[in-house]
Amino acid sequence: MTILIESNEHKSLREAVAAFATTHPHTATPEDNTRLWQAAAKLGYIGVNLPEAYGGGGAGITELSLVLEELGAAGNPLLMMIVSPAICGTVIARFGTEEQKREWLPPLADGTRLMAFGITEPDAGSNSHRITTTARRDAATGDWILTGRKVFVSGVDLADATLIVGRTEDARTGKLKPCLFIVPRDTPGFERRPIDMELNAVERQFELTLDDVRLPADALVGDEDAGLLQLFAGLNPERVMTAAFAIGMGRHALAKAVEYARERTVWKTPIGAHQAIAHPLAQAHIDLELARLMMQKAAHLYDAGDDVGAGEAANMAKYAAGEACVKAVDQAVHTLGGNGLTREFGLARLITAARVARIAPVSREMILNYVSHQTLGLPKSY
Repeated sequence: MTILIESNEHKSLREAVAAFATTHPHTATPEDNTRLWQAAAKLGYIGVNLPEAYGGGGAGITELSLVLEELGAAGNPLLMMIVSPAICGTVIARFGTEEQKREWLPPLADGTRLMAFGITEPDAGSNSHRITTTARRDAATGDWILTGRKVFVSGVDLADATLIVGRTEDARTGKLKPCLFIVPRDTPGFERRPIDMELNAVERQFELTLDDVRLPADALVGDEDAGLLQLFAGLNPERVMTAAFAIGMGRHALAKAVEYARERTVWKTPIGAHQAIAHPLAQAHIDLELARLMMQKAAHLYDAGDDVGAGEAANMAKYAAGEACVKAVDQAVHTLGGNGLTREFGLARLITAARVARIAPVSREMILNYVSHQTLGLPKSY
């Protein structure tokens, strides 16, 4: 079964990405990150999931998640891979107009342009039905006018445009429905403010303000009446890629701990010989491998066109990977003791970063809600 046993092509891709990633030092600055991004793009890794007709690799989320996992395992995860090729690239490839595809997919694939994704709002939280960013048409010109706020939007300063989730009024029902708009970075009325984060990451987080942002009619991605379908076409890859991000990070931390446990000797015995050290590390490895299997299942389902099945599996994969990552990082730090908190070993910075996979893009509690309602058929409490 292909989900359980990787093909030779996937094994070769994994080996190639791993070899490439180890040749780059830790991406400690935005400049380092950009160089790594561009180098990976030249090798076809960034756009591996995008259509060949538009400069991509013609593969899928399965291959893209593999790339991100291996970059993370080498200590160089690229957070914007979750956003630019996985969410935005996928949505445009599936639902964009021919003009949008020609304009955006080739530069997204070759790394010359980036796109951010704005969905979260200060008062909406996990409830996307409460999104208040609205889009209305100018009857005279046909333009769209967007008004609203977004928070925790990654890499807006690096991105050439942001794919914004807004809501338009359904003429038939008067109800608001989600729609997606491409907002170029320098559009008048589109302002960004960095959020002061404790998280030590190269990619910064931003709050966005859209103050009567005027966009041409062709800024709308896809069909105005298919917003939810288009939205979840991007959110399922986001969950798969977040799982890949977490698994790579967990593998990176675990590898450092295992190496230390082999070499660190106390009373003439490597500490890794003691079961109190060895067993928790083995358990962390098992948890990461189990999470990877679910991630691979979710990616295969998505690439096969099963959006419903992929939705369930992607949520489970994200949950499992987030938990496995936090446990692996925690155990790695404890294995090194005081050294686990030094800059030399680079594990302390992962303590905060690992929690991101538990929180974003959807909390573990909301995933448990999803599974209890959608999978188990239990009633809702909200």
